[in-house]
Amino acid sequence: MTDIVAAVEIPETAAVAESTRLLQEMTGPLIFHHSRRVFLFGSLHARRLGLEPDPELLYLSAMFHDTGLSTPFSDTVQRFELDGADHARKFLLDRGFSKSAADVVWTAVALHTTPGIPGRMGPETAATNYGVLTDAIGWGLDGLDGGQVDEIVAAHPRGEFKKEFLQEFVKGLSNRPDTTYGTVNADVLEHFVPGFRRTSMVERINDAPWPN
Repeated sequence: MTDIVAAVEIPETAAVAESTRLLQEMTGPLIFHHSRRVFLFGSLHARRLGLEPDPELLYLSAMFHDTGLSTPFSDTVQRFELDGADHARKFLLDRGFSKSAADVVWTAVALHTTPGIPGRMGPETAATNYGVLTDAIGWGLDGLDGGQVDEIVAAHPRGEFKKEFLQEFVKGLSNRPDTTYGTVNADVLEHFVPGFRRTSMVERINDAPWPN
């Protein structure tokens, strides 16, 4: 039976099914339901804005966008968005997707927390970012049909999302705080981690090994 939520059809492909199982195994219900809501909200925004993302690539982008919080891709200390993007790219390439398709998903995952830029890029990158913004901070909710929003939340409950989602960031980033420089992730650590203080661009320029 075709899986349809809020008039959005979940793509019926092997990669979609496998990524769904993988996310359920490597993350908890919070990130799984969040990621599915990101796909659904992103799909609705794309429809509203006349964007035409590839549904399978958008779904894979949504599934992998927060995986870097749970499972660093390698021993390299890097932004969690890059861990998720690298993991997604390998997943696609290992399953025969083209390099261009893998790059689309990599970009969508890597830029999903970056303000301002995703909306100027391809439809998968834009729609992933819009879905993230809607689920995390309520961006664009007033432009969506209330009945469809209710159907999405019924299928994928939010629970205590605000509290628990922030704690996922603390757990996923407190061992690599320097990777949050210049990102919204530094906000979370500064709020919750005692003793953490973000480094500013002013400090970096003033401390650079150049004469005045």
